[in-house]
Amino acid sequence: MLMPLLSGLIVSVDAFFIGLSLGLQKKCKFLYLVFINTFLLGLCMLGFLLADRMYESIEFDTDLIVGFAFIALGLWTILHYFVSKQIERRKTIILVGLVMSGEAMLITMGITLIFQPASTFLIPLTVALAHFGYSVLSFYLARTKYVKRIPPMISHTTSGLALILYGLMALFVELGI
Repeated sequence: MLMPLLSGLIVSVDAFFIGLSLGLQKKCKFLYLVFINTFLLGLCMLGFLLADRMYESIEFDTDLIVGFAFIALGLWTILHYFVSKQIERRKTIILVGLVMSGEAMLITMGITLIFQPASTFLIPLTVALAHFGYSVLSFYLARTKYVKRIPPMISHTTSGLALILYGLMALFVELGI
């Protein structure tokens, strides 16, 4: 049971960089982060329930689904930063919240599928609480004078690379590397 919880903590590190990115935006309020993470918790629970039901019907190794899904999410996160410069900032905050919640749901589903049948409700709770903790910490760090010097591009790119790395790790597990 320890490995699913550790996986939830490790793969939620990208939330640190999302919180950092939101904290660097002057118009973003802490309350937005609370709403995002509340929605995220609901999606994590939904993801857990869906993965639990899907596990029996999937005929091939679920690591492939998890790996490719995270690689796609990571690429989208990186590309989104460059596209978001043309989008109004308020819409960007909503989009980032939806993406963060969607990727947390996929994280929950991935961990549930990989560690089935030993999966419990601690998985979605760990993922959601880790996302909240990491994003809140970095949100407040972004409001300090030291972190304000970090360009937002670095946080978006690092967040995307963390998701891609987790996807590659899932694929490597499947391939036996």
